[in-house]
Amino acid sequence: MFVGEAPGFNEDQKGEPFVGAAGKLLNDLLASAGLSRDQIYIANVIKCRPPNNRDPEQDEVETCKPFLMQQIQLIRPKLVCTLGNWATQTLLERKVGITKVKAQPFYMKDFVLFPLLHPAAALHQGNLLPTLKEDFKKLKEFLDKNTKPAEPTNTAPTQAAPVLNIESLQPSQMDLFG
Repeated sequence: MFVGEAPGFNEDQKGEPFVGAAGKLLNDLLASAGLSRDQIYIANVIKCRPPNNRDPEQDEVETCKPFLMQQIQLIRPKLVCTLGNWATQTLLERKVGITKVKAQPFYMKDFVLFPLLHPAAALHQGNLLPTLKEDFKKLKEFLDKNTKPAEPTNTAPTQAAPVLNIESLQPSQMDLFG
């Protein structure tokens, strides 16, 4: 599962997440990690576009957060990749900068959180693109380390999809100073 901030202009028009330039970049990044759109679910912290594409206000985050948590509860992902500061701070429930926590797993109660830079940030600040690509390589390494082939079943003639197998879901101590 991937979680972004809020719908942008293109997403608001189409009613789908990540369909503009950031969506195209996300597709490329997903492919570099061995993933595709049909293998993931994408949600946003804020469910509608803030006026003038401004940052969400705290009351908007608090209003929308229960809906995001319900999506997570229904989907039951083993891994949630947050895209950018808002999604990361919302799910970690602390004010931390994305550059301090990106591309490392945090073992939450019900899933592993893997913060990533937001693709739109790399489009606006081109110097972040190599870092974002490197972070998706780290995501691929994490997935490769924690994914095993699914057990074959006698009833399914097609090959089963791989399964993410994360051994211990222990809470991780955050390092806010390093």
